Amino acid sequence: MADHGKSNKEFDLFITDLNGNLRGKRIPASGLKGALKNGVKLPQSVIGFDNWGDDVLENGLVFETGDSDGICLPVNTKPIPVPWSESPRDQILAMMYNPDGTPFFPDPRQILARILDRFNALGYKPVVATELEFYLLDGESEAKQRPEEPLMTEGNGRRLTDTDCYSIEEMDGLSNFFADVRQACEVQGIPADTIISELGPGQFEINMKHVDDALLAADHANMFKRLVKGVARKYEYGATFMAKPYEQKSGNGFHVHFSLLDKDGVNVFDNGGEEGTPLLKHAVGGLLANMADSMLVLAPHLNSYRRFQNGAFAPTFASWGYENRTVAVRIPESPNEARRIEHRVAGADANPYLVLAVVLGAALEGIERKIEPPKAIQGDAYSVSDDFPVLPNRWEAATEVFKESRFMRDYLGEPFVKVFSAVKLQEQDRIYGRISDVEYEAYL
Repeated sequence: MADHGKSNKEFDLFITDLNGNLRGKRIPASGLKGALKNGVKLPQSVIGFDNWGDDVLENGLVFETGDSDGICLPVNTKPIPVPWSESPRDQILAMMYNPDGTPFFPDPRQILARILDRFNALGYKPVVATELEFYLLDGESEAKQRPEEPLMTEGNGRRLTDTDCYSIEEMDGLSNFFADVRQACEVQGIPADTIISELGPGQFEINMKHVDDALLAADHANMFKRLVKGVARKYEYGATFMAKPYEQKSGNGFHVHFSLLDKDGVNVFDNGGEEGTPLLKHAVGGLLANMADSMLVLAPHLNSYRRFQNGAFAPTFASWGYENRTVAVRIPESPNEARRIEHRVAGADANPYLVLAVVLGAALEGIERKIEPPKAIQGDAYSVSDDFPVLPNRWEAATEVFKESRFMRDYLGEPFVKVFSAVKLQEQDRIYGRISDVEYEAYL
């Protein structure tokens, strides 16, 4: 790790756009006091950039507003070190406000904050943990724009070409990398817990500990994704949270665990048994009822939909069950006081703030409307899938459902629906406007 004992010369202040990309400014240390007090100006249209960082003219934030500025105010009171940086550097997370000080609601962190305000009004506080999967790649992968398995730098130095799930030896061959990842998590206050070798070669999952602040949980996931890529480059690796980087190998998921505490700190999902309370079932009912509407957030890119294949541990139907990893919503086995819900649909390429907003928002509607779920599945969910609603399995289909969603407008807001729809439609036009290699191979 770089030596950060001396005074930092620079810091990055950034917001997170709707695609989960970080947008902001690199500022000298002399500007720190002013940035912490007054924030930094950025065009509001930055929130609605497409995935390549281009303006989306149809989102209503560019010419219609004169491309006016918003104010990006810090969410942490002091800079967070960036320990993998070659030169001393800190980072500051921010979210965007209108010039009059009101929240700018296309900002994904503001959207999640509004969902949490609604929980607070009911006297509930979500307790959240995230699980993010990623692939470690050969260092040339980014330059080649093609994934290639990495060489282990320790042990036998072999290339990770075979699946070796839960392998300790595989992690031993990358022990220095993971030691630096864990150290960087500690320095940044990210509550990393277990590290797991996953189903794909060079694929790993790092779980976060539960925190009783969903905004902080999303911050942790957001910083973690940057951290893994930064430490990987230090070791001349690449790292990707792309949903499906390899055609025939496991995809990268983003699982969310959550429970709810009342004002006395009691878990309201716990009824003293394995089944859980009616409130838990209403939350499940809301999650299933709004899952199709949420797919564009949970799977925001063309590649995202390659994860969803029968038998691939990525759900294709809005289903639920107890201690069952073939369903979309799982109730894990746990001590009664830790009774919780696991949402298993999102890909690791999704925006953490928006994922938590749609997951918690859907659960909230289920609680508010007392939505009853169908009967829980026992056994293989893929074999009884005809009894459950099919989830949109194409990017365009998910976009159409999202655009018409009453749930999205009611819980995440009309401005978000308008801007995010425009972003996705522009991305689809750009991608589908290109002729792919497979078309030349098949038709030329």
